[in-house]
Amino acid sequence: KHFEKTRWTVVAVADGAGSASFSRKGSEVACKTTVEFFEHEISKRDILEFENHLKLAHSNSQEKQETIEQATIKAKQILYKCSLSVHKKIHLIAKNTFNTETDLFNDKKAKSVFDYFHSTLIFTAFKKFDFGYVFLSFGVGDCPIAIISKDKSEVNLLNYLDVGEYGGGTRFITQPEIFHSKERPMEERFNLKIIDDYSFVFLMTDGIYDAKFIVEANLEKMEKWKDFLKDLEGENEDRIGLGFSDDIELEERNLNKWMDFWSKGNHDDRTLAIIY
Repeated sequence: KHFEKTRWTVVAVADGAGSASFSRKGSEVACKTTVEFFEHEISKRDILEFENHLKLAHSNSQEKQETIEQATIKAKQILYKCSLSVHKKIHLIAKNTFNTETDLFNDKKAKSVFDYFHSTLIFTAFKKFDFGYVFLSFGVGDCPIAIISKDKSEVNLLNYLDVGEYGGGTRFITQPEIFHSKERPMEERFNLKIIDDYSFVFLMTDGIYDAKFIVEANLEKMEKWKDFLKDLEGENEDRIGLGFSDDIELEERNLNKWMDFWSKGNHDDRTLAIIY
């Protein structure tokens, strides 16, 4: 959603766990609550303080490093509040659902009622300033966020992937342990990126990247992203692609057709958000 008043935009993508009965609800709540946080819950003081640090950093070179550090701290505070808001909202819905529909919670493998709503979550909130674009991002789970440079020569990943060393090794926004993990401290899940310009920003679930990138390491290789862009533009077996025009409704239809590609052994849900 784009907020005309503040000129911030937020894009959220979530992927429910296949083994969790109510994961589709969990992923829906995760995305909607993220948007609602930036629309209603974030304090004007927090966002203004953050923006002031950024503007000061780019108007005063002597204090730039210090003010960038202050902006980063404020950004992480905002992102922490958002991720915690999502976590609490899903937990509240899980408790209320259990209280009214107890008989639906019959999975003996589930450790708690929250396991039924397991979902990954990635999101970015971004805004254009005089000095460039500012991206705030958060990620938990196995869904990547990537920025392609303006000249399409470089890729930057905005989040770590919780892929694990075995199947089912991912992490979920519903898990309390992600907030106090020693293996991956919560603050490492938050990111502030400032760039002059970009060509594309991608947020995708593993239903896309498993089929198109095969392994996590390929997400850091620009040649793989160039192949991916060609695929998106129609260089594929189906000859289906996007024109990346200003006709968003047309491109949405094209994207939905493109996402119906066949890939042997890859049957996960597919979500792909593109900012261009």
